Amino acid sequence: MSASVISWVKDLNEVPFGPLGIIAMNGCEHMGEQIDSWLLKWHDLEGGEEDGDFFTVPGKNRDNFLIKAYCPRFGTGESKGVLKESVRGLDIYIIVDVLNYAVRYNMYDQEVPMSPDDHFQDLKRIIAAIGGKAKRVNVIMPFLYESRQHRRTSRESLDCAMALQELQSMGVSNIITFDAHDPRVVNAVPLIGFENVMPTYQMLKALCHEVKDLNINKDSMLVVSPDEGAMARNIYYSSVLALELGMFYKRRDYTTIVGGRNPIIAHEYIGTSVEGKDVIVADDILSSGDSMLDLARELKLRKANRIFCVATFAFFTNGLAEFHAAYEQGIITKVLATNLNYNQPELKQAKWYVEADMSKYVAYLIATLNHDRSLSALLNPYNRIKSLLNRYADEQAANGLRFV
Repeated sequence: MSASVISWVKDLNEVPFGPLGIIAMNGCEHMGEQIDSWLLKWHDLEGGEEDGDFFTVPGKNRDNFLIKAYCPRFGTGESKGVLKESVRGLDIYIIVDVLNYAVRYNMYDQEVPMSPDDHFQDLKRIIAAIGGKAKRVNVIMPFLYESRQHRRTSRESLDCAMALQELQSMGVSNIITFDAHDPRVVNAVPLIGFENVMPTYQMLKALCHEVKDLNINKDSMLVVSPDEGAMARNIYYSSVLALELGMFYKRRDYTTIVGGRNPIIAHEYIGTSVEGKDVIVADDILSSGDSMLDLARELKLRKANRIFCVATFAFFTNGLAEFHAAYEQGIITKVLATNLNYNQPELKQAKWYVEADMSKYVAYLIATLNHDRSLSALLNPYNRIKSLLNRYADEQAANGLRFV
């Protein structure tokens, strides 16, 4: 463990806000178990090396942090929230993946995949089941429910704002999300905690672990934003990596709507030459992936070298076939995404896919909030990224890989 992390751990050596309890909603069980494992190690409940550095405890007569809760369904599809044990006086963290379509239930003798609406409704059921007995309720929703419906165009609903206000009215104290499509949705709930966490460090760590011959300098690598909406994210990548920045902008046909959106006519590039350079393209969401593949093809036409696609959430709503083909054709080299949302087993086996594990980071966030301490050090990864790059360069030198 690094000196900075040890210092951070020792700073938490004080009485927490309350005994800690974690509720992993349907489809989040594995992530909940991973987080619980980290917390157990740090709290010396399994003989971890940081004996006694944490005072956080999982509650009286408990040997882990996971609270059993579920939402059984009637044959009509109706449901209810049920807690299998007391949460009175606990500092509760509810983890929910609203996009886990692999979770299914029976309705009218048919197996139905859970929709984002179903997951969000179950979250509210569990909060209602808590019934004000917990000392505090916090929601960890990695992909923010309805975050792509964050603003009104013509006669439309403002779903994300309404959902956040519902959670606030039910007594939720803190909402933690990752790489929100538009973090300004926090304006809907200005009186509760709202943290928009960026996984930049974990993404770069996964990239450096997977690809050992990156030449991270301006002559050999470039960061390209896929559109104007992703500029802030890519500006940060280019800044911490000390690389040049380019940008694509999408020309759309605003006279037509296809699949709920105006179709893209062309991708236009602005920026320095990509010829012979490795390219990092970062976005928050890779939905179908069509736009990312179109952009990768445009970069290849401009003679880019390797292309690394980085997305916090990768859904592949149209399947993986086109990405398999693009990899075989040399159009993409790697696609990096987090394990914050459900990823199909086939994806994990793909040669071109790299997954950044976020469980340890989420555990850090929970432990810090449980002690009512500032998250600033965790939310700013600049120093950790610099240390990562220094270690990466040292590892390359040790293996005889030197760049001029």
